[in-house]
Amino acid sequence: MQAATLPDVLAGENVLGRARTGSGKTLAFGLPILGRLAEGGPATPRRPRALVLVPTRELAQQVNDALEPLTRALNLRMAPVYGGTSISRQISVLRRGVHLVVATPGRLTDLVERGACELGEIEMTVLDEADFMCDLGFLPAVRALLDATPSGGQRLLFSATLDREVEVLVRDYLPDPVLVAIDSETSQVTTLARHALEAPDRTAQVELVTALAGGSGRTLVFVRTQRDADRISESLCRAGVPAEPLHGGMPQGARTRALAGFTDGFYRVLVATDVAARGIHVDGIRLVVHLGPPEDAKTYQHRGGRTARAGADGADVLVTLPAERGKVRGLLRAVGIEARPLPTKPDDPVILELAGPPAPRVSPDAIPKARAASSAAARGPRFSGARTGGSTGGRDGEHRNARRDGGGHRIGGRPTSAHGRPQRRPAATVTATQAPVTPSA
Repeated sequence: MQAATLPDVLAGENVLGRARTGSGKTLAFGLPILGRLAEGGPATPRRPRALVLVPTRELAQQVNDALEPLTRALNLRMAPVYGGTSISRQISVLRRGVHLVVATPGRLTDLVERGACELGEIEMTVLDEADFMCDLGFLPAVRALLDATPSGGQRLLFSATLDREVEVLVRDYLPDPVLVAIDSETSQVTTLARHALEAPDRTAQVELVTALAGGSGRTLVFVRTQRDADRISESLCRAGVPAEPLHGGMPQGARTRALAGFTDGFYRVLVATDVAARGIHVDGIRLVVHLGPPEDAKTYQHRGGRTARAGADGADVLVTLPAERGKVRGLLRAVGIEARPLPTKPDDPVILELAGPPAPRVSPDAIPKARAASSAAARGPRFSGARTGGSTGGRDGEHRNARRDGGGHRIGGRPTSAHGRPQRRPAATVTATQAPVTPSA
């Protein structure tokens, strides 16, 4: 993606980029932005010159972490702006002036409405994971923020798919874009092996997940609800497997520590809702496990994209129930895979092969719980050239709700649902079994 986009971005073109996850989009837009900012003067209070919009807090922090060494070397100032952290500290940093803001739509809307951030001098705007932002219902917020930036500024949009609401953004905000598509929307990662496992009941389903997560490799387990994330992570810890949940109902400090602990290997397993399904990059995830089928094929593809990144090998495993067999077959067909779910037990050879060498079990008392720490002690995001921290409530640029990761934001002071429309009914719960599958090209 970097080789394909850099010449056009450096030439000042509006760029519409389509590529699968893990293709290097962050530096594809980050390097040209920082190069242009380095040619300008000092930062102006409350008036940044470049903006990167992302759908989730975790992605905002990840983009910030990827670009921070470069901003420091170039003597530039950057601020990650998202909910769940102290808005007063963000206001203070913006008042001192930053060159680049990396933001979720909800929190940036708050700051604009408060007069803490003005977008009238934005020279370059990036929409990263644009289709995911639209899926979460942030199209009105994104449009309002783009309307506040100069119409003649350069705009870059990166998305896994270029349909529906993304087409609206392209039509209205990216005049004469250069399309860079390095693979098709339905292309499969050739280094990713997909499997479908089926358990006879929910207890056996959790036992299968525990057996898969018991290896020495790093495992990411996806669940549908926040309650499931807490329940499964606690179950794994009781079984001696260091695990931590990640979902939108956790304080931001706990979310940050959970992801950092997983990245550093402190926790071998992260049990997450779809808040971790897009954009998040952690090196060395060997196994992605789905507790039940995801809502749709698009989510299934993106969850699996957390492993087998940048040419590495990885495995994606559906662990479902007999009642879900038809849904699983339809899900696999939708992504071009023909497979039949087959019953599997925790001691079957395929489980041992997927889990890899077993890791030593750890006493539950010896597994620290990041979520048990006080949110007041949470460390906030790092701003280049400024101290920050703290954790408060506030509007976020991601979806949340008590049962599933959904939630609300408001545009122009008016509350709306996270999706801007009635929430879809959750898909039926289903189970599947192991069927080694060779992905189609």
